Amino acid sequence: MLRAGLHVFLLELFHHLGTENTCQASEFNLDGDYLVGGLFPLHSQRRSFPQIRPVAVECDLNSFSLPGYQMFQVFRFAVEEINNSTTLLPNVTIGYHLFDHCSDAHNFPAILHFFSHSSSITAAEEYNHHLPNVIGFTGPFSSTQTITLAPLFMMDLIPMVNYGAGSSTLSDKLVYPSFVRTVPSNKDQIELIIHIIKHFGWNWVAFIGSNSAYSENGSQLFFELTKNTGICLAYRELLADTAKLDTVFHNIAALNINIIVLFTEQLFAEEIISSALQLNFHNKVWIASEAWAMNQQLRKLIEIKTAGTIIGVVPTVVSLPGFEEFVYQSQHSGDSVHIDEGSCNQACVNCSSVSPEDVISENPTYSFPIYSAVYTMATALHNALQCNQSGCNKSHIVYPHMLLHEIKLLHFPLNQINVTYNKHLDPPAHYIIVLWDTKDYPAVIRKIGTFHNGPHTDFSIDDKLIDWHGTGMVPFCNCSVECKPGSIQVQNNMHQCCFSCVKCPRNHYTSHTADLYTCLACGEDEWSDAGSTSCQKRSVEYLRYSDAFSVFLLLSASFLMLLCVGVAVLFAIHHSTPVVRSAGGSMCYLMLSCLAAATTSAFFHFGEPSALSCAVLNWTFIFFYTVCLSCLFVRSLQIIVIFKMATHLPRAHALWVKHNGQWLVVAAMSLLQLLVCAMYMATGRAVPVRDTASFKDQILLTCSVNNMATTIVGIILLCIISALCFCFSYMGTDLPKNYNEAKSITFSILLFYLSWVIYFTAYILSSSKVVQVVKVVVDLCSLYGVMFTYFIPKCFVIVFQPLKNTQEYFQTSIQSYTQTISRM
Repeated sequence: MLRAGLHVFLLELFHHLGTENTCQASEFNLDGDYLVGGLFPLHSQRRSFPQIRPVAVECDLNSFSLPGYQMFQVFRFAVEEINNSTTLLPNVTIGYHLFDHCSDAHNFPAILHFFSHSSSITAAEEYNHHLPNVIGFTGPFSSTQTITLAPLFMMDLIPMVNYGAGSSTLSDKLVYPSFVRTVPSNKDQIELIIHIIKHFGWNWVAFIGSNSAYSENGSQLFFELTKNTGICLAYRELLADTAKLDTVFHNIAALNINIIVLFTEQLFAEEIISSALQLNFHNKVWIASEAWAMNQQLRKLIEIKTAGTIIGVVPTVVSLPGFEEFVYQSQHSGDSVHIDEGSCNQACVNCSSVSPEDVISENPTYSFPIYSAVYTMATALHNALQCNQSGCNKSHIVYPHMLLHEIKLLHFPLNQINVTYNKHLDPPAHYIIVLWDTKDYPAVIRKIGTFHNGPHTDFSIDDKLIDWHGTGMVPFCNCSVECKPGSIQVQNNMHQCCFSCVKCPRNHYTSHTADLYTCLACGEDEWSDAGSTSCQKRSVEYLRYSDAFSVFLLLSASFLMLLCVGVAVLFAIHHSTPVVRSAGGSMCYLMLSCLAAATTSAFFHFGEPSALSCAVLNWTFIFFYTVCLSCLFVRSLQIIVIFKMATHLPRAHALWVKHNGQWLVVAAMSLLQLLVCAMYMATGRAVPVRDTASFKDQILLTCSVNNMATTIVGIILLCIISALCFCFSYMGTDLPKNYNEAKSITFSILLFYLSWVIYFTAYILSSSKVVQVVKVVVDLCSLYGVMFTYFIPKCFVIVFQPLKNTQEYFQTSIQSYTQTISRM
């Protein structure tokens, strides 16, 4: 019912328009066995006005369009070439009905003429038996005009082989099943424009178009296809007219946009560029869509050199051999001014005044698309008629839907270009990229690159051919300056192209191939300075056995242990002598054993720390050195007891001797320190750790103390014992020389204090392995202090002064001390 109703409506409209409008008709018709139609913009209606009733516009009352006339002539040339061919449709001729199409909605007489059959439109006829005046047609030129007319032809599957409508909406075959085009769709064109923008590293772009279907579709595609490309659409404007251009240019300047995609029809582009030059909107990068990329009027403007750099995209321009001769012949024969009566918009008053040179030099962008559109219909007809070298089967009736079927299967060469169509009935995208060289007048349009979107995308631009405006360098067309290596982008507003640069902190790096917005952390075994683009391996540091100072310290520790063994052997040989007995007798062996045992702590500082070495390295020294100091303290106390307390406190002296007081004191002090040590081992002994915080480029293998309280208590106890030892040794400075240990003990304690002050200073100021070296040196100095101030002098007397190691010598010293005391 809907189909029948629409046909009835068209029939009535056709009759109404035919009776209400009379127009002069030029001879744009050619008889033939099969007719094809063509709609060309021989005149341009710049503004449309609302009508209160259906009225067909008279196109010849509008301004003449030389580009449209050139398209018209290309069509006629293609038909004549086909009719003269002996291989394509050998015994069949093609005729045509051509119309001047200058309006979106007021050119319906021509359209209805295509539908009609013998000057009538039959309602409710099935498409597979409908044979209209034309079996196919080409045009109209713009996307808006095409979208307006296309539904009328889709019902009967009449092939609409278009040469200029780029809107990707027309690729939807559910809505436009018989629409075919010989120019790439807007999607291909927008993809190419995005390739150009990315090629030069630009990302801050304005998009200007008209309110036409062509511009609206291009704008939507540009918005969608630039997502996730790093390109920001900073400003977009689709204008109904040019009244607001000063505001548009002001906004673009305020946003500091230097690249403008002008995606609009030829006439509107002329108005925009002309206005830009008049408003002193200069030195921008203009990317021209195919509709005006080779515009002949703009390149003749004197002021065009101030516009900036104009880069355009154009379907590959293919030469048409014989076209120039055809134009000369047509213009001289005056074909275009022959007049017939009864048809509308088939008149061209100005056509005869156009010189052949003007036609030939006009914009060739759409010449090959028109040429290939005619050849597409002719080749499809050739196949439908089952033509061969001997001729075609003229008895076979070809309906429009049959022609459409053959078009879908086409694949043929034409002037070294393969003509074929994909499932959307769109051709492969073959573009050239052009540059307007404005140094010459008029501006010369030069080819600088190519783009082919077949099975594989092939895009290339020769940068050396581009002479940029201004400095001659590629203009800066970004919102923000690219961040230096080692910095990340922090977005400033809704556009990802606008950002501030923040340097990555230490131990972080940037990888612009992976993430522009995040500082990536280095691994635990890696490091980097602030603002780095990569991480470096940290060196692992600890006291290695092979280091020179390690060898020296290990040898020193070994020597001290051997020295302890040697002294013990010497004392054992001379155990009964007065020197050994005055040094402490049996207690000397305990002291020497503790010195040797404390020395073993030095060995645990070398090599990679382990749980065992960390647990014992400090407390081995603290405990055994505490026992040694306890012996020295008892030795000092015992001398004081013998020489001073015996006469004043005889009872206390008797108890001291009876109960071996010296051993009780040593045991008590040792057990107290052992208790602290046990608490340390139970509650928070040191464990091996990898210190990554102290040095940026090193991993320090060390031991971490989990419970400092017990360690501090142990050190405090050691300090108390050393202080008591120092005090009692100082009290015995007036005792007999042979029993006076004050100097040796005092010196060893002072050396102990000095060494540990140095160690704690180094511990506070540094965390390197040098601190561990200082710790070993301090431990050895403390132990060597006791050895060389207490034991070595006695060994010297035993070995080199045997006369002083006699009972008589010691008795003489005691008698001398007693006499001195009695005089006092």
